[in-house]
Amino acid sequence: MRNILIIGAGRSSASLIKYLLDRSHAENIHITVGDVSIANALDKIKEHTNAKAIKLDIFIDEERRAAIKDADIVVSMLPSRFHTKVAEDCIFFGKNMVTASYVSKEMKALDTQVKEKGLIFMNETGLDPGIDHMSAMQVIDRIRDNGGKLLLFESFTGGLVAPESDNNLWSYKFTWNPRNVVLAGQGGAAKFIQEGAYKYIPYNKLFRRTEFLHVDGYGKFEAYANRDSLKYREEYGLQDILTLYRGTMRRVGFSKAWNMFVQLGMTDDSYAMEGSEEMSYRDFTNAFLAYNPTDSVELKMRHYLKIDQDDIMWEKLREIDLFNPNKKIGIKNATPAQALQKILEDSWHLAPEDKDMIVMYHKFGYEYQGEKRQIDSNMVVIGEDQTYTAMAKTVGLPLAMATLLILNGKVSTKGVQIPLKKEVYEPVLKELEAYGVVFNEKKAPYLGYNPNNVAG
Repeated sequence: MRNILIIGAGRSSASLIKYLLDRSHAENIHITVGDVSIANALDKIKEHTNAKAIKLDIFIDEERRAAIKDADIVVSMLPSRFHTKVAEDCIFFGKNMVTASYVSKEMKALDTQVKEKGLIFMNETGLDPGIDHMSAMQVIDRIRDNGGKLLLFESFTGGLVAPESDNNLWSYKFTWNPRNVVLAGQGGAAKFIQEGAYKYIPYNKLFRRTEFLHVDGYGKFEAYANRDSLKYREEYGLQDILTLYRGTMRRVGFSKAWNMFVQLGMTDDSYAMEGSEEMSYRDFTNAFLAYNPTDSVELKMRHYLKIDQDDIMWEKLREIDLFNPNKKIGIKNATPAQALQKILEDSWHLAPEDKDMIVMYHKFGYEYQGEKRQIDSNMVVIGEDQTYTAMAKTVGLPLAMATLLILNGKVSTKGVQIPLKKEVYEPVLKELEAYGVVFNEKKAPYLGYNPNNVAG
């Protein structure tokens, strides 16, 4: 039997593993799931006869290399910074590799070696990046094949709570890695192009520059810019496009409230806070406010943020227990971002009965025979439960489908790549429809860059 090695058995791997197990007999495949926690790996394979769980610490060279040597293809579900270790072994042993992560400089540097070995390293094959690329390229290629010229491409994705589980003032709960949420937008200005003009939004302004979106049946959303929207111009073949913007979706009002943390400095991850282990939530909050011998922490906070006691912004801060004198941060030498994450995880965890929701929205503006046109396309997926979440489904299924395509010799392009070619995106998108991952398209008036769509 052909052996698929999956490294990492975290939450996003559930649908990936189930999909492959369900096809293991028909496809003559055996799935090996390796994780530093053998319990996690065992939980995912459910005692399936065509699977085994192994304890795998990627920092132990002998363990990692032995597992990769025995595989026919490797799926790395590790954090992106650890992919290179796996990738180098895959090159050495001549194994194809699939990941959901952005192509790092280190991964890109391996492209020549990967091609020389005749291998395929398929990256950015999850949700965002992943389904966003594939669904966008399907429409972009169709427009170009029919003689149209792309003028505008905007793409937005959000990992949110389903409407029936939306029961806090923020309309948000953690449905994926909380650390990535807390650090979103950091590391440089957001860069994009609108109507031929380059635009930059520094981090301290990011959450006050949002665009409004409406999804039929699900209401109004807002989106803030991703860090670098320009990196895909060449990949997508959009070097001459006038508007290119990628963003993250949230429910309306989230970004304005999140901006309070940014302005206070609570999302900073660059330094450790003394005494953070014994620091209360109230102490943490007070650490960012000026000293005053008489004013309470609450009063100082309202004065600093210029919000009133009856303001919904104030209620949002109170709801997350930011002023609790009894709860402890409990993390030694925590950065402000780590401490804030701890506080938010207490309030924004998914309850057992909660479901998550993925929303993706594309806008395509193009010119055809002298007429400017626009296509809006959106996709909404609701999770089943706490295991087979919408996030796990939309990350795991395209990864699994691409893995089988490569294993079965259906992908001819070699090298380090992302799923932008028809040989990958057409079969994956078609199969995803059977799992409820469906894009609904509609024609819309071409607006170009409309400043009335921008809030703040």
